Amino acid sequence: MTAETFLVVGLGNPGQQYARNRHNVGAMVADVLAGRVAASFKRHKAGADIVESRIAGSRVVLAKPRSYMNLSGAATAGLVRFFGIEPVRVIAVHDELDLPPATVRVKLGGGEGGHNGLRSISSALGTKDYLRVRFGIGRPPGRMEPADFVLRDFSAAERKELDVDLEHAADAVQSLIEVGLEATQNRLHAP
Repeated sequence: MTAETFLVVGLGNPGQQYARNRHNVGAMVADVLAGRVAASFKRHKAGADIVESRIAGSRVVLAKPRSYMNLSGAATAGLVRFFGIEPVRVIAVHDELDLPPATVRVKLGGGEGGHNGLRSISSALGTKDYLRVRFGIGRPPGRMEPADFVLRDFSAAERKELDVDLEHAADAVQSLIEVGLEATQNRLHAP
């Protein structure tokens, strides 16, 4: 594959017990994108389940690391090496405590905000300069620890809109691939 390939990494934890957790929203978005291209994930030796396809005319590898969230970097870096992808063409899709629920924002680089999956990817890639699709899950209620909050399933009220919200996040990924960061930010971040 060429440098024109994108790697979309949907962050989450493996196993059915985590499948509908807030922390798994990245993997859920990867599933939506795989559905759009009518493809199924297959195991890859880099430690992820992947789909190879085309989105908006570009070659894309969708990936869900098979490791726990805080070890996502190894699979991400392995896929970057295997497919020869530039880190600036990696799109990490993840949950974001610092955004209101269902808010979707995109950015290039920056800090990890205490997100262990992003910290692992930054460390493994040796750079923070990769794209992020941030899916807001809001702050935990009361005195609940953030670590407990992210490992809980979405509430019944949140689940009513979740499918639509996941489609919106998948649209943001497609927009990054199709028109780039600035145009996507202008679409998403407009008041």
